[in-house]
Amino acid sequence: MLLRIVSILFPLFAIAGVGFLVGRRARPDLSQANKLNMDVFVPALVFGALANKSFHITQYLPLLGATCVAVVGSGLLAWGVARLAGISPRTFVPPMMFNNCGNLGLPLAVLAFGEQALAPAVVMFMVSNLAHFTFGAWLLDHHARLSSVWRVPSVLATVAGLAVGIAGIEIWAPAMLAIKMLGDISIPLMLFALGVRISESRIGALGLGVFGAVARPVIGLVLSALLVWLVPLPPQERALLVVFGALPPAVLNYMFAERYQQEPDKVASMVLIGNVLAVAFLPLALAMVL
Repeated sequence: MLLRIVSILFPLFAIAGVGFLVGRRARPDLSQANKLNMDVFVPALVFGALANKSFHITQYLPLLGATCVAVVGSGLLAWGVARLAGISPRTFVPPMMFNNCGNLGLPLAVLAFGEQALAPAVVMFMVSNLAHFTFGAWLLDHHARLSSVWRVPSVLATVAGLAVGIAGIEIWAPAMLAIKMLGDISIPLMLFALGVRISESRIGALGLGVFGAVARPVIGLVLSALLVWLVPLPPQERALLVVFGALPPAVLNYMFAERYQQEPDKVASMVLIGNVLAVAFLPLALAMVL
């Protein structure tokens, strides 16, 4: 079991580790590469998974609902913890709600459960991503224009992929292959960029960083364990939901905090330490489901 968990996680941390080393030595500017990933490669990955003729959204409705409850429930529990601990909810709640289901979640799903796990993993990513660009933005700025969410490429790709899948349109095979090849670029690039981002980050609030880094997977795992008991899901989707709960805070939380000037140094600490501590929490989640 230990060898299997190590073999699953090693490629993730190896690629992120290479990114970290390159980031330390060369300090590359990945701003354009990250923009291409978010604007082209990730949308291609999402569209390819949802527009696939074998994908039927109706079969994932229970998983979609469970993911919504996991995201919202994490936010509610985090709000309570923040009030008790005297932490600003606007600083603490988003990193607890929105986990790294893109950079880590998608590649981990494929490595742990095979290519057939990509579609349900994309459904979970879709829920979290849409909630982050709507409720997450509103939480940080009540005057944020939520209509701009429809200009986010990954959201557009989600809508387009669902429309094609529901309509039963079969896309020309060579075109789907091209879309899949573009999508395949996204996962290693996300992992590499995560390593570079960690190498550039600085820990400004160590105590809150450790507290948030531990609270995120603990809250997620508790909720996931409750949901897999309450919601009838296939074995693979139950496993994915548990792993989803153990994921660390998303790097996007730091970008949002910086954009809206909501204590970005504290959010950066939670994100950085959380992704480092994933070395401990992800093996625990995999041991629970494998």
